Amino acid sequence: MMDLLLSFLILAGALFTFIGSLGLVRLRDFYTRLHGPTKASTLGVGSLLVASALYFSTRGEGVSLHEVLVTLFLFITAPVSAHLLSKAALHLKLHSLAPLPQGERSEPSGPNRSTVSQNSERDAQ
Repeated sequence: MMDLLLSFLILAGALFTFIGSLGLVRLRDFYTRLHGPTKASTLGVGSLLVASALYFSTRGEGVSLHEVLVTLFLFITAPVSAHLLSKAALHLKLHSLAPLPQGERSEPSGPNRSTVSQNSERDAQ
C-alpha cells in the first residue's frame, strides 16, 4: 500500500513539474511565465519531497526532517520570490498581454525594438 502511495506522489510530482516547465517555455509574456515555476513546479517538487520524506521515514530511523525542512523552505520562498520578480517587472513597466483596467491605460515604456532602434539611430548621428 505504501508503494502505491509513493508511486502516486512521484508521478504527480513529475507531472506537475513537467507542466510547470512546459508553461515556462510556452507562455508568451513575463507575467504569465511566472506562474509556471511558482505554481505547478512548487507543487511538483513538494510532492516529490513528501514522497521522499515518507519513504525515508518508514524505511529509516524515524521521521526524516531534511525533506520536511526543504519543503517548508520551498513553500515559503517560492511565493516571495515570485512576488519580488513581478514587482520588479511592474517597476520596469514590462509590457503585458493582459489588458489594463479602465483609467490606467498608458504606453509601455519598457525597452522594445522601436525604442532601441531609435536610440541607436540617435547615437549614430
